[in-house]
Amino acid sequence: MKAIEQIKYPINLEMELFEDKFKESMLTKVPLLNRITYYIVKRKGKQMRPMFVFLVAKMVSKGGFDDRTYRGASVIELIHTATLVHDDVVDDSNQRRGFFSINALWKNKIAVLVGDFLLSKGLLLSIDHGDFDILQLISVAVREMSEGELLQIEKARRLDITEDVYFEIIRQKTATLIAACCAIGAASVGATEDEINKMHKFGELIGIAFQIKDDLFDYTDSNIGKPTGIDIKEQKMTLPLIHTLNTCSEKDRKWLINSVKKYNTNKKRVKEVIAFVKDSGGIEYTVQKMQDYKEKALTILDAYPESDYKTSLLTMIDYVVDRKK
Repeated sequence: MKAIEQIKYPINLEMELFEDKFKESMLTKVPLLNRITYYIVKRKGKQMRPMFVFLVAKMVSKGGFDDRTYRGASVIELIHTATLVHDDVVDDSNQRRGFFSINALWKNKIAVLVGDFLLSKGLLLSIDHGDFDILQLISVAVREMSEGELLQIEKARRLDITEDVYFEIIRQKTATLIAACCAIGAASVGATEDEINKMHKFGELIGIAFQIKDDLFDYTDSNIGKPTGIDIKEQKMTLPLIHTLNTCSEKDRKWLINSVKKYNTNKKRVKEVIAFVKDSGGIEYTVQKMQDYKEKALTILDAYPESDYKTSLLTMIDYVVDRKK
């Protein structure tokens, strides 16, 4: 059984029900919009975020939940989809998960409006049912995601990023949404504030490990469906490079910075940078950091009794750090 199927197994029924509720949450009176949202639903990804909501809700409540949890998962998926649609416009990307992006098929203007629509649908879903605790959790996540992206753009221009700033960027950019999923899962079943905070931290740790793994792919030789060296080309300073810059000689540091600033589109030079980072121990250091975050996440789960839902979350943690793409 594939890892994702294994993770999903205890919540298969809930995930099927969720798909119907998610489709329903996007319906409108505008035919064009319905055509586009239908297209979005048809090319869905692994749906890891709703899985986090359901697994945490089930683990915390020892097996039960109601419509509030489904709404929480729908809000997360609506807002996450909105950010992806907007990201494709920002990045001028024509593909998403092997399909044409919304902006490639319907142009930027419509894509931005669709993103706005999904965002407002997500917010209204919470407001209409008085789920203000869920609304607060997701609103903080959206704010942090925007701040993280802008912080990364600002730092990429100057290439003056420290390890602390890197972790703050990935915490905001990636981890904050997974943290919101786990916190919403707990909040939707009436967990205490202390437990909601604990689950928020759990999601944040997994989210950071997830992004570190993504950043490692830029230095891998295996076939992951996208070329290596993309982060260097886009002048994104990730942990393997940051650690290498902090530990190499002044001469090598100047060469590295010059390579990223001026030769980031030169394939030969990018390969040389990747090789230098590998030889300098940048990969080993990054893998160790990722394992540290994994261990911290596992420690939080230790407090919970054994259950199918806890087992799935443990499998999810392994999947995040061991996945091949």
